[in-house]
Amino acid sequence: MTTDNYNEKGDLAHIDQTSGEYDHERQGSRSQSVSLNRNVTARIQNPLAGIPRDTLFYNVEQFAQEANLQDMIPLLKKAALVAQDPPAFEQIAELDEVERDALRNEVLHKWRQPFALYFTVILCSIGAAVQGWDQTGSNGANLSWPVDFGVPDAIPKSGRVPGVDYDKNSWIVGVVNSGPYIGSAFFGCWCSDPLNNYIGRRGVIFFSAIFCFFTVIGSAVSQNWEQLFVTRLLLGIGMGSKASTVPIYAAENCPAAIRGGLVMSWQMWTAFGIFLGFCANLAVYDVVPIGWRLQLGSAMIPALPLLVGTYFCPESPRWYIKKGRYANAFRSLCRLRNTQLQAARDLYYIHAQIQEEADIIGRSNYITRFIELFTIPRVRRATGASFTVMLAQQMCGINIIAFYSSTVFVEAGAGNLEALLASFGFGLVNFVFAWPAVWTIDTWGRRNLLLFTFPNMAWTLLAAGLCFLIPESSRAHLGMIAFFIFLFAAFYSPGEGPVPFTYSAEVFPLSHREVGMAWAVATCLFWAAVLSISFPRILHAFTALGAFCFYAGLNLTAFVLIFFFVPETKQRTLEELDYVFAVPTRTHAKYQLTKALPWWFKRYILCNKRAKLEPLYHFEGAVAVGRAAVVKD
Repeated sequence: MTTDNYNEKGDLAHIDQTSGEYDHERQGSRSQSVSLNRNVTARIQNPLAGIPRDTLFYNVEQFAQEANLQDMIPLLKKAALVAQDPPAFEQIAELDEVERDALRNEVLHKWRQPFALYFTVILCSIGAAVQGWDQTGSNGANLSWPVDFGVPDAIPKSGRVPGVDYDKNSWIVGVVNSGPYIGSAFFGCWCSDPLNNYIGRRGVIFFSAIFCFFTVIGSAVSQNWEQLFVTRLLLGIGMGSKASTVPIYAAENCPAAIRGGLVMSWQMWTAFGIFLGFCANLAVYDVVPIGWRLQLGSAMIPALPLLVGTYFCPESPRWYIKKGRYANAFRSLCRLRNTQLQAARDLYYIHAQIQEEADIIGRSNYITRFIELFTIPRVRRATGASFTVMLAQQMCGINIIAFYSSTVFVEAGAGNLEALLASFGFGLVNFVFAWPAVWTIDTWGRRNLLLFTFPNMAWTLLAAGLCFLIPESSRAHLGMIAFFIFLFAAFYSPGEGPVPFTYSAEVFPLSHREVGMAWAVATCLFWAAVLSISFPRILHAFTALGAFCFYAGLNLTAFVLIFFFVPETKQRTLEELDYVFAVPTRTHAKYQLTKALPWWFKRYILCNKRAKLEPLYHFEGAVAVGRAAVVKD
């Protein structure tokens, strides 16, 4: 048998096999450990690497005693040996051939996972379809409900109607559309931390599904715009708590090698919800006068399976570990991994890394955890990076299409039915082109996807805006605008679409994961609310050409922010990311400017294939669990 150490394409990392001094008074861990607050050397360590065998076994016995897992000590010892040096599992005499084969398959067949894992991730991400469906339900309803409620915001082609304040009405329409995002940013996201603390990830998802189910029914039966606004505010409580929890839940359940591909099912179902919402808009287009009510109320459909199905999912093992319920955590991991050995390995590895986290973070309450998002250096860097990717999702302009595509196409000269058909095309493109990210997010990486897609989104939005200069009498006017909007969606869907929620769910340490994700989602949805309120006025003030050019410029601004302030996270365990975000922001930004950018210019502009990029991260010991490529002779 041979063992081939992995060589990951495009990763800014390499393995340094080093030996170190160990402090036996601290359970055998390294005395020369990496600071999780200021990792200036960009080293990433396995907390178990290099611990002498006898000390490791003693630590396992102590852990089993404290966790009341004495009957699992033989299994935990084998698991600790695997976690200590993952690529060397072939040399561990205690393993049998079945266990070795299961560890090989983590690399050779990384998508061969238990049904419970796929069921959990896919079912819970159905909740994202509520968000997507609601966006498109309001998109189509915007053509009708303002007229029914006496606040028309669209100026007829025949001219203004005397006595109608179109400017004021456009603000009202914007505020009503922003209701869910205001509710999420100021209430829903921030209640997710205490709710997660008391009722767990599954409980919060169930709680959010209740709000998402009943409030859209309330929207459908509202009698004036004030009632519609209140029901949409309440919908935001469910949307915010759901969006802050589901990606965390998925990230905590998934193995590192496929975490990005599975967690991005959140974006897949959001895109699917957007697509189905446009389908519903078309299906009830001629149902007068309640068509817009059906468009809003139909968003309850994906909330129903979420309400029922969450009961059958396992709770997050990391949440159980956080609560000291190790037996429950092991049972969850057994449902989410192929063998008990893999479950025990992950249990002990997570425990070991969380102990390292506790040394620098300690215990805290909700208020101090929020303050520590900006005061603890390791956490502050994650806060900044998640803020950047979430803000960039709104800066890119996707939601001016998701919220107002029907309005934009009407502005381009389409009739109501034509506008809905063009919006349907946008939803279809958005969904179909989200699929490649299942593979690319864990191979190309989160950062590379963003850096590739933002420049392309910028020029497609600019082109769409310039097409408004084509005379409306020409058939090319509407056709070219739709074409470039569809092309924009094709670039967005595999890049900025799935990355922000996947990225934000994984960058925070376990101690701050709920409040950190709440911060990230609140950032995203607050700016979505700002966009929703402001776009009708921007459209009136700038015209469509100016609005599209404005968002093209914001795409380029987002590209620069991502280049300097967003580290790569692909194929690292959630615990290993502590060391990635311990690297000072100045060190990361300087590396990108002085090393990565010159290398890219030599490699792709000057076509110098011999150009080499010096790695930023240096991995000490075996840190990538399950990522050594192992094959039989």
